This record gives sequence, structure tokens and C-alpha cells, in this order.
Amino acid sequence: MLSLTPSSDSATVSAFAQPRASSSERSPFVFVGERLWLDFVNCEHGLRRFDSLRDFETMVRWLEAASVLDAERGGGIRRRAQQQPAGAAAALVDARRVRGALRSLAERGPMSERIRTEGLAEINRVLGRSAGTRRVDLRGDGTFIRSFVPVGDAFAGLVIPVVESAADALILGELSRVRRCADQRCQRVFYDNTKNGRRRWCDMATCGNRAKAARHREKLRSH
Repeated sequence: MLSLTPSSDSATVSAFAQPRASSSERSPFVFVGERLWLDFVNCEHGLRRFDSLRDFETMVRWLEAASVLDAERGGGIRRRAQQQPAGAAAALVDARRVRGALRSLAERGPMSERIRTEGLAEINRVLGRSAGTRRVDLRGDGTFIRSFVPVGDAFAGLVIPVVESAADALILGELSRVRRCADQRCQRVFYDNTKNGRRRWCDMATCGNRAKAARHREKLRSH
């Protein structure tokens, strides 16, 4: 797919011309953050360093996978993007800005009042510009999910649930439990919900197993 920029409407249209991945293909999206806003931060580093904000269509697919958008709203957003490519491109750029601010909040917010203040300003910037309806929807599996249905500019509300998740983290005092994966090669962050607060890896199946294998190799070499 082609990356979008605000100055290239044709790139936006080209991106929508690409076929969507089939259901049999392995999803490149990774959800290990335990909180929506942290999963959004991590969407820059999916499987094989896949960036979920590389183009607008991929961003919409990520929002659907994260249950931020249902199929009906996702389809509507795609149609709107075809009609208003400049608006879609601007929304993508703004989403990248929000992700960058939230990454700073996740990685340095617990230690820096300045970063927390800047993160709060970004959260309020996004919340303050959007109008819409907040509602609770019943999903197909019988569970419930809180959603935001924008009024007016459809693009403006796309990352509202993400930003609200970050706002909840501030209100609930969760920043002190936000960790970066102990694997130096990994840039994912997560909320540590363990009782002892000593979770080290974003995912034991990947980074945790790599560390375990490295320790085993080191042990074999020492004998």
C-alpha cells in the first residue's frame, strides 16, 4: 500500500485501490498493551515491524481489529475517504501525531511532569475538537463496548476512544504501571497488571521466549 501525506490526494486514492488481506492471512496487528492507548502506541511495531499507520486503509483496519470501529462504521469511513481524500490524509497525519505524544507519555510520563503536562495538552486538544455521541454497544459475542459516534467531521472522531483510554490512565493513576518491554530490541509498551508489578516482557511467546532461549545458550557456552 502507498503511504499517505496531506499533500498527496492521489496517494490516498491509490491506497484504497489495494485489496484487503484475506481472513486466512495472519494479522500483522499485535495487541499486548492491556490498554487501548498502549496498543495504539505499539501499532508502529506490529509483526515484522509492520506500521499500522502507514496508510489510511491500514489505520482503519487496525481500528476495526481493536474494536474501535465496527464493520458498518468502517465501511462508512472508507467511503468518506474516497470522497474526501484530503480529509483522510490529514486524519492519518494527526493520528501519527497523537501516537507520538502517547508514546512519550507511556515511556517518560511516569518520570517527567513536563511530559505528563504535554500529554495532557494533546489529549485535551483531541477531545476538545470533536463532537459526537458516546454510547455502549452490544457486540456479536454478547459482550459490551463503549463507542464514540462523531457528528459532523467523521475523521475527527476516529482516535477519540484511544485518547479517552489515555485519559483514563491519567485519571486512574496507571502511568506508574506502564512498562517498556525488557528486550532492548523491542519498543512495545504495556500496562503491568500483575500483583507484584514485575512483568518484564510485552509477550512471553515472543520476547520472553527469546530471552529464555538466550539464557539457555549462554548456560550451554559456560559449561
